[in-house]
Amino acid sequence: MSNIRLIFGFHAIISRLRQNPASVKEIFLDSARRDERARDLAKLAEEQGVRLISCDNARLTSMAGSARHQGVAANIDASRSYVDLDDVLDTLTEPALLLVLDGIHDPHNLGACLRVADAFGVHAVVAPKDRAVGLTAAVHKVASGAVDSVPYISVTNLARTLRELKDRGISVIGATAEADNDLNFTRLEGPIAWVLGGEGKGMRRLTRDTCDRLVSIPMLGSVESLNVSVSAGICLFETRRQRAGVKTAGIL
Repeated sequence: MSNIRLIFGFHAIISRLRQNPASVKEIFLDSARRDERARDLAKLAEEQGVRLISCDNARLTSMAGSARHQGVAANIDASRSYVDLDDVLDTLTEPALLLVLDGIHDPHNLGACLRVADAFGVHAVVAPKDRAVGLTAAVHKVASGAVDSVPYISVTNLARTLRELKDRGISVIGATAEADNDLNFTRLEGPIAWVLGGEGKGMRRLTRDTCDRLVSIPMLGSVESLNVSVSAGICLFETRRQRAGVKTAGIL
């Protein structure tokens, strides 16, 4: 059964048209948009055989639930090509790199995390089905196409999923400000799943207890915490840096 969802914004829709055109059911374009970006989108939609519907800005705002649609929206079949983590992990030719998000509620944070995941070659983003925002239209827009390039896996029981990852030889590392282990002195080898908590409360206790290690990001300024997408970017960058063979004195 298809899962029809509305997305909006030029980048998100163009990315979907290029990477998975069969999933785009119809596109709604502001009739007042006659600029080059709108013409390029219309041409791409025609090439892919996707129906283009001209409408006014007010209708788009009503459909999107906000005025931040850039004059374009689309109905897509959001069914994923990846059914579960095994589908992802069984096809890898390099050590797994996963990003696990425990309870992200802000669509802008999730969208930013997906962009970071795409930038650092994360093989999948994992999140609980409940107590999480999910792939809303706002997430698609903020992610700027990363929703289509990074598998997003929703799981029923996050702690059980983490234990299954550990059984597959994947090191589960939680990032939290309270950890004694400093990221600067942490060796990051082999398959890794980084776990980050949601806004405010961070990781739930059971999630934290299931991690193999807890690591903190060194903070030199006066702020006490970082946005979850910033934290994810730092952890993923350090992982990729070490995998590339860049050595830092003192890493344990």
